[in-house]
Amino acid sequence: MINIFIGYDSKEKAAFSTLAYSILKNSTQPIAITPIYLENIKDDFVRERTALSSTEFSFSRFIIPHLMNYQGWALFMDCDMLMRTDINELWRLRDDKYAVQVCQHDYTPKNNTKFLGQTQTAYPKKNWSSFMLMNCAKCSTLTPDYINSASGLQLHQFKWLENEDKIGTLPLEWNWLVGEYEKNNEAKNVHFTEGGPWFKDYKDVDYADEWFNYYKEQQV
Repeated sequence: MINIFIGYDSKEKAAFSTLAYSILKNSTQPIAITPIYLENIKDDFVRERTALSSTEFSFSRFIIPHLMNYQGWALFMDCDMLMRTDINELWRLRDDKYAVQVCQHDYTPKNNTKFLGQTQTAYPKKNWSSFMLMNCAKCSTLTPDYINSASGLQLHQFKWLENEDKIGTLPLEWNWLVGEYEKNNEAKNVHFTEGGPWFKDYKDVDYADEWFNYYKEQQV
């Protein structure tokens, strides 16, 4: 079973459901998809949302190892993505010597704002945590107490690991940043990090036609 957790945001319901469908349609293996929905985890996640929290799951994503009882592997995905291939290809890349495996982007955002006029914050390791293969037994520092009290940068820059040798690298094609990178037909999972086609101002971004095809299919 491939355990997948997707961040849920009330402003992006269509994004969540379309991503989930794209994963389901392309998968050759059984999958379990769980939304990271604040109402469902409020016994453990009590952190107050701030102006820097661009989504409802900005920090709650780090509760996943706790939800997995610190056992096995899980994948976290932002909801503003679209899976274009079999998720089992990614699952075969798991390497037990790492606590987490991510696409290690090295870029500065082209724009200062993103969807709905929100600030596009720039910081080292930006977007590394938007797509994480998590080896939950090796993420034991991520207790509810730690997640609720740590700074945003401590969480998103993986300061909860004993050293950066515990961070493995995934090919960038698994978290291809739309609008930041040139369109790539080999991209396996695309990330509408500036804004997706479910927002009227982003209906013509790269891969929008594919997103709308998946969106329409699931409506039938």
